[in-house]
Amino acid sequence: MVNLRAVLRHPDDFYPLLKLKRAVRSAEKQIPSQPHWGFCYTMLHKVSRSFALVIQQLGPELRNAVCIFYLVLRALDTVEDDTSIATDVKVPILIAFHHHIYNRGWHFSCGTKDYKVLMDQFHHVSAAFLELEKGYQEAIADITKKMGAGMAEFIRKEVETINDYDEYCHYVAGLVGLGLSKLFHASGLEDLDCDSLSNSMGLFLQKTNIIRDYLEDINEIPKSRMFWPRQIWGKHASKLEDLKYEENSVKAVQCLNDMVNNALIHVEDCLKYMSALRDPAIFRFCAIPQIMAIGTLALCYNNIEVFRGVVKMRRGLTAKVIDRTNSMSDVYGAFFDFSCLLKSKIDKNDPNATKILSRMEAIQKTCKDSGVLNKRKSYILQDKDNYTPLLVILLFLILAIVLANHNSNRPNN
Repeated sequence: MVNLRAVLRHPDDFYPLLKLKRAVRSAEKQIPSQPHWGFCYTMLHKVSRSFALVIQQLGPELRNAVCIFYLVLRALDTVEDDTSIATDVKVPILIAFHHHIYNRGWHFSCGTKDYKVLMDQFHHVSAAFLELEKGYQEAIADITKKMGAGMAEFIRKEVETINDYDEYCHYVAGLVGLGLSKLFHASGLEDLDCDSLSNSMGLFLQKTNIIRDYLEDINEIPKSRMFWPRQIWGKHASKLEDLKYEENSVKAVQCLNDMVNNALIHVEDCLKYMSALRDPAIFRFCAIPQIMAIGTLALCYNNIEVFRGVVKMRRGLTAKVIDRTNSMSDVYGAFFDFSCLLKSKIDKNDPNATKILSRMEAIQKTCKDSGVLNKRKSYILQDKDNYTPLLVILLFLILAIVLANHNSNRPNN
């Protein structure tokens, strides 16, 4: 259901939300009838609704490969994330996972909710994997092997330095970027020779998630999950978990801003990678999550709520990003807008204020120098549609009708 109160605050969200709802329903109707493929696409919608949507607008062959790639890595991640699994059990599974995907009978019970279903019925994923073209299989197995080995290494190793942080993010996300580039190449639709840029695409998304998920990770039961590097948080606190306490709010926000500054070093690489893409569907698939990441960082920056709960883009703004991201000019426009939002929140008393300001100005310059930046003041953050006044009237009429019906159904005194 569309949140009426949210739509009334942002009436220009209404039409993109409506389009998104229709697109989700349409994607769900396209789930294949074969049991193993049906399971895979149904599970994809359950473990990542928005990601499922951008996957399903890819061409059929590549769509299947990316779907299975995502589910294999999601399963691998479920093993890594389950802190109830003993290390001596977990490590061998991570290291051997690239073999398990070839085994139609393999499964391992772990995780919770939909992730447990994925792991319990992993044989469906293996069956679908074995039907992919050999080039796709080899790319997926290669990345799974490297990722499993990297995850196993960090089960027994703390993230101490920024180099450790970059290495961990490479294993769990940079390799995803590299793997996707391999799949794009195997499809014949792209010919990308830019491993460092592919890596940056993954690191930017992963670092954004690590920043946003601080409270969830630190409160993980039975054991906290700590991915923020000591080299950064050690400047602001004696223990990483201390940042969640109210008395440490000032230091917590300063540490947060330090983390955001670190994530933003990957932006220009990401823009280069996306500008080299040729296939429109692959472009949208890559660009939408990147815009979501810069938008999330803009909301998280200088925001104590990161240590109190979940900070994320409102659903209507997400719908706008999905609806309006069709070309590189859209990407430059969105990155410019969100960098402006972040820049407006910079506290001159913050120790990293100069660094973050310089980073924002560099991003804005890249967007301007592209020569395709939309001349409007704002692309994402303000309404750009001429139907908004009509929507406002329509929404108020709907609200009036709902209230009238409610009042007419109330019993008379």
